[in-house]
Amino acid sequence: MLESIKGSQDVKGLDESQIRALCDELRSRLVAGVNETGGHLSSNLGGVELTVALHRVFDSTTDRIVWDVGHQSYCHKLLTGRADAFDTLRQRGGLSGFPDPDESAHDAFVAGHAGNSLSAAQGLALARDRACGKHHVVAVVGDGCLTCGMTYEALNHIGHARTRLIVVLNDNGMSISPTVGALARRTHNLRAGKPYRAVKHRTDSALSSIPRGGSMRWLLRRAKAGAKAAVTPIMLFEELGITYLGPIEGHDVFEVERALQRARALGGPVVVHVLTTKGKGYAPAEADPIAFHGLSPREDACSPAETYSDVFAATARRLLEDDARVTVVTAAMLDGTGLAGLKQEYPKRVLDVGISEQHAVTLAAGMAAGGLRPIVAIYSTFLQRAFDQLVHDVCLPRLPVVFAVDRAGIVGEDGKTHQGLFDIGYLGLMPSMTVLAPRDAATLRKMLMASLDFDSPVAVRYPRSTAEECVALLAEGSDVTAPQLLREGDDITVVAVGSMVAPSLKAARLASDRGVSVGVIDASVAAPANWNAIRALSFETTRYLTVEEHVRSKGFGESFTSACCRAGCNDALVHVLALPDEFVPHGRRSLLLSHYGLDAPGIARTCIEIVEGEQCDTVASRDGSRDSGTGMSIES
Repeated sequence: MLESIKGSQDVKGLDESQIRALCDELRSRLVAGVNETGGHLSSNLGGVELTVALHRVFDSTTDRIVWDVGHQSYCHKLLTGRADAFDTLRQRGGLSGFPDPDESAHDAFVAGHAGNSLSAAQGLALARDRACGKHHVVAVVGDGCLTCGMTYEALNHIGHARTRLIVVLNDNGMSISPTVGALARRTHNLRAGKPYRAVKHRTDSALSSIPRGGSMRWLLRRAKAGAKAAVTPIMLFEELGITYLGPIEGHDVFEVERALQRARALGGPVVVHVLTTKGKGYAPAEADPIAFHGLSPREDACSPAETYSDVFAATARRLLEDDARVTVVTAAMLDGTGLAGLKQEYPKRVLDVGISEQHAVTLAAGMAAGGLRPIVAIYSTFLQRAFDQLVHDVCLPRLPVVFAVDRAGIVGEDGKTHQGLFDIGYLGLMPSMTVLAPRDAATLRKMLMASLDFDSPVAVRYPRSTAEECVALLAEGSDVTAPQLLREGDDITVVAVGSMVAPSLKAARLASDRGVSVGVIDASVAAPANWNAIRALSFETTRYLTVEEHVRSKGFGESFTSACCRAGCNDALVHVLALPDEFVPHGRRSLLLSHYGLDAPGIARTCIEIVEGEQCDTVASRDGSRDSGTGMSIES
């Protein structure tokens, strides 16, 4: 049935038996596809009936449906002409794992980070009203976005502006409590139905016509609001001027459909509270919705290898044991950063603040100012959301906050909304920040332990991958935060950052087979670049190739080149191998690194081309080739 459905119009004409069959087919396709390609399973299984109802009431070719995060948008993709490509989900050149307007006109707004949907939907609705449009704007929120401060900022404005906008709260137990919803169910028809609104209007009119009637009406309203607020936080919406409908049984297409139709008829801002079950219809996901929230591709799912996140968590446990000042903060990423077990062991010292990155960073700043040693465990792409807090609350006062920056570099299948390709640039902008990049598991452990001795902010960035072990042994007593010469070479010196050290060593061996002698230095510090120390380690060569899993702009290579210029080193020639200055699409991490020439063969090829004079300034380009320019000598 799915192959014949290309949009909302094809869903509207189905009868009850066809709708039930469609929901069954959607679940089967989700389980089969996501188990193969990886992706978000539990939340999408829970949103099947809701998505069908949305497309029966609205038309995504004219109405704008904005998905928060996009963890629950797979059924939307299946119902909008993308079913035949679903087996390419999150694969290079295939469907994105998130809504993307570049992929389909049915996707109203890009969504990979939580909490932006209400602001985006409000903007779309205001633009519609400015153009005197008649279409509807719907924001589908859930998966914890109600822990985002940005969500409440948007709700405040939506209620103030009285914008015609529908917010669907997909409550699967991660946001508002189902017990609260059960209480609200009993008052739903009275508060939102036409009979209630008619009685309310007549009562207000009668009271306004008698002496002191206005005061009586105010007292009645205050008493009613106080009673409701005492038993349910849902009244927050109505206090903001947003009509609340619900809660609705989210696995009954027709009940959800009726609620959406009422919301559409009301006008003004409306919240439709829908109760769903994560993993619905697939027993393993229902039993453990957290484990099935995000799956790895099949070929990765059985890998027992230790990841850098595992190494971080094990080291954090040791730091918690050894130092009573240490406290770990994360923003709704206990599982992703490996901290779920530690939270059980140290409930008061491992803090999950929800999807509130700004709060997490300034919370840590306050802890550091109070004498604690906080570690903020956060993904590179999520730390971007707290840029002002990094600048103003941490770096300006030089507070000793440690940032464990997970998923730094290419993350793979999650794609352009999650690639951690900008952290060296935005962290390196700040005068008091030091950015460390471990080459393997051993150096990650040592860098995390050393970071507690800093009296200023420090970030330790590491990739989403299995942890390399002993790329090169650390000498006893060596400074893990200083550049280290790992291989001598006469023709060119590769200065590698973090995850690029291991492939650079392999590249040096490959290049030697072609008669090119390549030295390798582990930069250790990604920002600021330590030109003098690196130069001292590589006095035999004047050619340098910096290699990093980061975009070129403001990355290590540019910083290294600038430092070299400032030192007046006129005999050096620096080449930069980095990712292009663009948003890198989704695909397997290993394939993307190869595509952009950042694997061992690609690095070896670049070294050989430079030495043989075929290549000057080097940067990976969009199609995986490398650009040949006029050269970038330090003199210029």
